[in-house]
Amino acid sequence: MRRLAFLLVLLFSLPAFSQAKHPFTFEDMMKLKRVGEPVPSPDGKWVLFAAVDVDLAANKKTSHIWIVPLAGGEEREIIANQDGDRPRWAPDGKRFAFISTKQGGSQVWIAEFDGATGSVKGVAKLTSIATEAGGELWSPDGKNILFTSDVHPECDGAPAAEEACNAKKVKEAEESKVKAIIFDRLLYRHWNAYKQGKRSHIFVAEAPPAVHPTAVARNIATKFLDLTPGDYDAPVFSLGGQDNYAFSPDGQEICYTSNHDKVEATSTNNDLWIVPVSGGTAKNITADNPASDSTPLYSPDGKYIAYRAQQRPGYESDRFRLMLYDRKTGEKKSLADALDRWVGTFTWAPDSSTLYFVAESKGEAPIYEVQADTGHGKVALHTDGYADDLAVVTGGKVLLFTQMSVTYPNQIRKFELAGESKESQKLADLNVAVLSQVAMSPLETFSFPGAFGDTVQGFLIKPPNVNPSKDYPLKFIIHGGPEVPMGNLWSYRWNAELFAASGYVVIMINFHGSPGYGQTFIDEINGDWGGAPFEDLMKGLDYAETHYPLIDKNRECALGASYGGYMANWVLGHTDRFKCIVTHDGMFNTFSAWGTTEELWFNNWEFKGTPYSNPEMYEKWNPRSAAKNFKTPTLVIHSQLDYRLDVSEGFQLFTTLQTMGVPSKMLYFPDEGHWILKPQNSQLWYKTVNDWVDQWTK
Repeated sequence: MRRLAFLLVLLFSLPAFSQAKHPFTFEDMMKLKRVGEPVPSPDGKWVLFAAVDVDLAANKKTSHIWIVPLAGGEEREIIANQDGDRPRWAPDGKRFAFISTKQGGSQVWIAEFDGATGSVKGVAKLTSIATEAGGELWSPDGKNILFTSDVHPECDGAPAAEEACNAKKVKEAEESKVKAIIFDRLLYRHWNAYKQGKRSHIFVAEAPPAVHPTAVARNIATKFLDLTPGDYDAPVFSLGGQDNYAFSPDGQEICYTSNHDKVEATSTNNDLWIVPVSGGTAKNITADNPASDSTPLYSPDGKYIAYRAQQRPGYESDRFRLMLYDRKTGEKKSLADALDRWVGTFTWAPDSSTLYFVAESKGEAPIYEVQADTGHGKVALHTDGYADDLAVVTGGKVLLFTQMSVTYPNQIRKFELAGESKESQKLADLNVAVLSQVAMSPLETFSFPGAFGDTVQGFLIKPPNVNPSKDYPLKFIIHGGPEVPMGNLWSYRWNAELFAASGYVVIMINFHGSPGYGQTFIDEINGDWGGAPFEDLMKGLDYAETHYPLIDKNRECALGASYGGYMANWVLGHTDRFKCIVTHDGMFNTFSAWGTTEELWFNNWEFKGTPYSNPEMYEKWNPRSAAKNFKTPTLVIHSQLDYRLDVSEGFQLFTTLQTMGVPSKMLYFPDEGHWILKPQNSQLWYKTVNDWVDQWTK
């Protein structure tokens, strides 16, 4: 009996047993909770955050609100039996606002908070408006709550009349048998939806008194004031990231981003506007800059507004600089110029002396700090992967942020700003149980001489539990944007570890046009879409084949989406080195893509004009022009609701491949946009893509 017990102990302590992990699967990925930004309480004791659960069987995603003590401890869901997103504290820490779809679509709710136990005592719905509400913020003086709503600008007027007018229009649209839309200007649709004459406006509501548990079913806001009336989006459309609006520290003013140019489809001229919370005429404070100004954030002492700005109008990938606006003098100055990096999410230190921000750099995103008075910047914390969502805890001693890498999704971490350690500590990670059972390979980086003799960076992931004596097929991933780099980061849509899990080497190249290597490197792609980037990709693959003998260069497949889809189409006509191609949302015809897209400024800049003013450039970099060379088996993927790159681009390519007799298949989604977001659609996407690659490389 003792011998059996000894053998069992030995078995469970052997290294071989601890290594019995399985390769990452799609089902594993769907079990992961998608953690959002940390929101510290005013007293610095608690941290709220949202986390999205995916129910694959029900084909839906649901966000819930969690809490964790700043000092460390177990994370727990704080609001039961209700979805919740975007928690925002009241300044007294006794309540917090959040967004929920429990009743009447997306609305603002209020939760009463017990700071002693870290629990919610009751919730009530603040808003109940037909056009729905989102993006809430509590004013620093505690008197008001801001929220955004997409409304009909022709309904502008007194609060009650405006709300009734919008409610009437929503009801008429829902009940009408006619679904036609009439529009008379550009930007009539954007990314995945038609605008239908609506505009995003900012409203304020009077903050309610303490929430009673029995108030759940009623609307506790008495009236809403529209602070940004007019036929403009205020705030402007955003794909995520930092808010495009903020309260002043005294709660008496807001600053927001809006574009008032006549033809929005050709303009990146977002400006910062300020308006009193009591309402009135807004003032443009960045009218002197014809390029984009966005993401305002007041300094805690109220002297400055920090924001991000670009210098070249019409160029959405110009360098994002961190700027300071002096509220007293109107003077503006740029910070951290010597770093030559795009400024991402940023936040103030409580004493207003320092700003912290993240910026992509060579495949990662460390945290930087910059002094407000001198403008001198430096790295504050090197991270293992990508940092984001910065928040300084009251007192200024702790910096909270999210961090991801190629081997794990977002987790919340904290960094002692005044401490001696240069390492951060994990505060909340909801995915340990799932990932502890999964075998993944670390990201490896390499560099090689690319176009113009410049050093170009590449990344490699080996299959899990790789056998060094074997050869493996290759998935060659081409990133989109084009100004969106690959690196040590997590993705649910194009997950590098999941691509490697079925026995593949994965290669990714940050070709010319990728951020993280200086603005000059980014600019090199302008007017050269199939030139330097294609050269970088081919030279990077040559380098990898030479220096990594586990790659079987006779079994390689190229895959890309968006600009990566364009480049996959370009590769299709300019080399036969790949056994297969996967092209998702790719531009096939530069001329028709211009006429069917919505953000015209992008094509106008990248191809240096329109098809009518510069047809030579459009023809030079047109994948369709090389169709006579198409031979490689190709999987085409496109979606009906993709308005950045219209679905007709995919249909044109598939028709061309079929008529030329090239082995091809098309995966079409009638209910998706530029990205595949529904869980079961994502499952089909991964299966179809991997089956196609397996068919031609295994």
